Amino acid sequence: MRTPLAALLTVMAASAAHAQTPAQNPAQDAGPTTDPTQVRAGSYVLDAAHGKITWSVSHLGYSTYYGQITDVAGQADLDPKDPGKSRLTVTIGMGSINALNEALNRHLQGPDFFDTQKFPTATFTATLVEPTSPTTARVAGSLTLKGVTKPVAFDATFNRAGLNPIDKRYTVGFDGWAVIKRSDFGVSAFLPAIGDDVSLRLEGEFKAP
Repeated sequence: MRTPLAALLTVMAASAAHAQTPAQNPAQDAGPTTDPTQVRAGSYVLDAAHGKITWSVSHLGYSTYYGQITDVAGQADLDPKDPGKSRLTVTIGMGSINALNEALNRHLQGPDFFDTQKFPTATFTATLVEPTSPTTARVAGSLTLKGVTKPVAFDATFNRAGLNPIDKRYTVGFDGWAVIKRSDFGVSAFLPAIGDDVSLRLEGEFKAP
């Protein structure tokens, strides 16, 4: 006959073995991880509160002017086993361009620059994701801005993936960097006094459904 102590030890051993099974360990399944090969494959939606574009441009050669675009929506289909099959689409509300100055905001939204009444959104569609290191990739695609479509690429860095401790949703985070020429998209006002090269810092947290 098994003693109560023996029975307890058996249950404890079974529980420990169960906890160490990867497929049934929620903490391990959820991350967090900084290894992109461990990211869950599937479709993700950009968290609007944590998806922003910070832009900068030379102002008359005296300073670098910074601003943000805050109305950014996106969807990513991630395949960590074959990154080349991953896809990304982004829609940008150009009316949200913010230079931290109301008069300048109105000017940027007007015909001299982005003419947001006529062209309220810009879009980016990725067509190629090419890994450049274990945690970085070159993302190439098409950007449509002010009615003009041009090829654009940016460098992306994977930050981490796992359950967000605040909303408990599985989240994948990235940084990105790009430089585009605004004149390529018909935004040529005040060249060359105001720089043609616009640097973009991209931030995105993508949530699983």
